Amino acid sequence: MERKLFTALQGDNANLLNDSLSKQGFRRSQNVLYRPSCSECSACLSARIDVNRFAPTRSQKRTSKRNDDLTRKATSPWATEEQYELFRTYLDQRHADGGMADMDVFEFAAMVEETPIRSRLIEYTDSERELTAVCLTDVLDDGLSMVYSFYRPENAKRSLGTFMILDHIAIAREAGLPYVYLGYWVPGSAKMGYKAKFSGLEIFAGGQWSAVDNPETYSADEHPLSNDPIAEQVANISLPDLRSGNT
Repeated sequence: MERKLFTALQGDNANLLNDSLSKQGFRRSQNVLYRPSCSECSACLSARIDVNRFAPTRSQKRTSKRNDDLTRKATSPWATEEQYELFRTYLDQRHADGGMADMDVFEFAAMVEETPIRSRLIEYTDSERELTAVCLTDVLDDGLSMVYSFYRPENAKRSLGTFMILDHIAIAREAGLPYVYLGYWVPGSAKMGYKAKFSGLEIFAGGQWSAVDNPETYSADEHPLSNDPIAEQVANISLPDLRSGNT
């Protein structure tokens, strides 16, 4: 049974709280920060890419080249009908049985627009000015967090999901930000396996970030004692000092 530890993200110090908890494995969904906390499973591992340690593979270089025709534009987090149409196409073809399958246009707008922190929509259009891919991205003090991305699924050769990660690495590098946060990686999961194909990958486990040198050595931990009790987890969370601006 899924269980999450979560807190509201609001007020004048929302950015500071988001920065602090993102470094401790939390993710944002609208105005909530959450982290998986299942009682007998710790398979979901928060993952990020160390930009300075990343080196593209030959396949990733080819992916970047195949998408040379795309134009990137960063906009404010404001939902449009064109975005929603692309979002629906993506869900219907890739995640028709997922938890977001029934999301309507109002729920989509809430996902995009209800953000109390510094967020951007990164849009990619092709040479015909057709919207091809979109990523809702949070700007943290130490990196970019890819909250949710979607794209045209009909052209699989483009590998648009991989391309957007590669482009976010480039954006972070240009901005002098050390990390790109990818969300959660589950070892052995076919749907999340693409995250392990990026060099410089790190995971948050045991209260710290560590480098993943060989993803194949990791397995989903479903031991009854794999997670600390909720009270211990809360006690070990480091909260920002709102008076000084330091954690």
